[in-house]
Amino acid sequence: MNNPQCRAYIALGSNLDNPINQVQQAFEELAQLPHTRLISRSSLYQSEPVGRLDQPDFINAVACIETMLVPRELLHALLAIEQRHGRVRESLNAPRTLDLDILIYDDLQCADEDLTLPHPRMIQRSFVLKPLMEISPECDIPGLGPIAPLSAACIDQRLTRLPIPYP
Repeated sequence: MNNPQCRAYIALGSNLDNPINQVQQAFEELAQLPHTRLISRSSLYQSEPVGRLDQPDFINAVACIETMLVPRELLHALLAIEQRHGRVRESLNAPRTLDLDILIYDDLQCADEDLTLPHPRMIQRSFVLKPLMEISPECDIPGLGPIAPLSAACIDQRLTRLPIPYP
C-alpha cells in the first residue's frame, strides 16, 4: 500500500444492546483495522437522542486513528464493523447498536452521495464536538475553523461524561 499515513477522527455511538460495551468493542475493532493505528480515544458520554426522541439515550465517543486506508476504504471498513454489531438502518435517527462516522480525514473536504468530509452535521452536535475537543483541543475542522467556538455554540445540549475507565 503506497498511501501516506493520514489522521482521521471517528465518531462512535450506540443506544441498543449494552451501548457502553458496543462502543468499547468498536474502539478495539478500530485498532485492528488494516494499516491503521488507534492514537487516542475520548471518554464515553451519554446524550439524549436527536430528531427521534422516543428511544433510549446514546453512548457516544470519538477516536483518533492514523491510517493508510483512503476515505472510501475506511468508510467501507466502518460499515463492516457496524454490520458485525447488528446495525439495521430502518430510518433516519432510528435506534442503533452501533454508528460509526468519519468526522475528519486530514484536511480533506469532499461531498458525494456516500461520503461528505468533514461530517456535515458534526458542528451541530455536542456529543461529537465535546469528545473530539477532549482528545484534540486544538482541532481545526477543515473549512469551518477551530473547534472551541464551534463547541461553545452547542452548550445548551445535555451531555454527561461517564466515569468509566477503559477496559
